Amino acid sequence: MSDAPDLAAVKAYLLDLQDRICAALAEEDGHESFVTDEWTRDPSDSKGMGGGGRTRILANGAVFEKAGIAFSHVTGTKLPPSATAHRPELAGRPWVAMGVSLVIHPRNPRVPTSHANVRFFSTTDADGSAQPVWWFGGGFDLTPYYGYEEDCVHWHRNARAALELFGPGYYPRFKTWCDDYFFLKHRNEPRGVGGLFFDDFSELGFSRSFELLRAVGDAYLPAYRPIVARRKTETTTEAERDWQLYRRGRYVEFNLVWDRGTLFGLQSGGRTESILMSLPPLVRWDYGRAPAPGSEEERLHSDFLRPRDWLSAP
Repeated sequence: MSDAPDLAAVKAYLLDLQDRICAALAEEDGHESFVTDEWTRDPSDSKGMGGGGRTRILANGAVFEKAGIAFSHVTGTKLPPSATAHRPELAGRPWVAMGVSLVIHPRNPRVPTSHANVRFFSTTDADGSAQPVWWFGGGFDLTPYYGYEEDCVHWHRNARAALELFGPGYYPRFKTWCDDYFFLKHRNEPRGVGGLFFDDFSELGFSRSFELLRAVGDAYLPAYRPIVARRKTETTTEAERDWQLYRRGRYVEFNLVWDRGTLFGLQSGGRTESILMSLPPLVRWDYGRAPAPGSEEERLHSDFLRPRDWLSAP
């Protein structure tokens, strides 16, 4: 039986995942719904990128200040440097990519920002004669502004549960990969409390690797929505809102400086509006700012913004 990549099945799953996440988050918000922006790219443009996508945005909601959930299915004539940094033998090849990527920026500072992505890449040689080289990637991670151990434990328990059927080694491997990847090297600090991250993944064959991708994608809502429901009505202050805007600056810095997906999209001639949907609507930077000693803000740095074994937390 052939285990060749089934692009139609991957696309159908990704579109359904986008639908399900949008419906659930709109219900959680209770006041706003997502607007849909369907777009296409002409492959005759200067960088040879074609295809299209469906970007959905919820803005100025009661719970979510900005939530972006994007599906894309794009092709190109030449892989950009960000996609071949770890696979130099693929440089210059034509490619196809599809995925769902989302970033949720809550209004209440007690609700963490979350990010998730599931994606599929395939390349071949210029004349299409060679077997395609394909892989999956993705994961999800959590970026709190105020730390709650029960939220972090819940998040990581769902991450582990998503991978249990594939073997005991995947959660610790992908958890460590996430801790290492979502790290602001110029600040020497993690972006958040981690979760899962994997890339260039094909080791289980197409069918089983696709199952793993679906397990990760399907785990996002059970991991995030209960945290939102628990925190969204908590009373907050203007000082806490100010801290949230300041910490959002770290999110922007990571996405614009280090994120491979952002770099791939921009280098390949992708649609800038969709690529930068991950950025928050409001943010601030303060020179030399540090949290007050003994404060909740300081505890975020000392107790949460560091790699931890959340599954052994009390």
